[in-house]
Amino acid sequence: MRRSNFALRLQPSLLDELRRAAESEGVALNQLINVAVAEKLSALRTEEYFQQRARRASRADTLRILGKAGKGRPPMEGDELPQGWPKPLKRSYGSKSRRTPTTRKEGK
Repeated sequence: MRRSNFALRLQPSLLDELRRAAESEGVALNQLINVAVAEKLSALRTEEYFQQRARRASRADTLRILGKAGKGRPPMEGDELPQGWPKPLKRSYGSKSRRTPTTRKEGK
């Protein structure tokens, strides 16, 4: 791993908070800053990844997949919803009875 130096200018109050956090975590200030930067980069990359996935998503495919959920597999013990849980909506995603020639895409 290549190491490099970077002069980081922090507000004194932020630096004090960082020092306290590093001390309470039992790590060096430099290590805490490295981990914090890595976590932020990871969050940014994750957000970008899901945005790219969302752009490729197909509502029709999603509804088709949801329409298959649980078919042929009755609920098992432990699948019950907790008391007071909102009742599920009565929708039939992907049901063939809801398709009409004007809404169905050719070749799908």
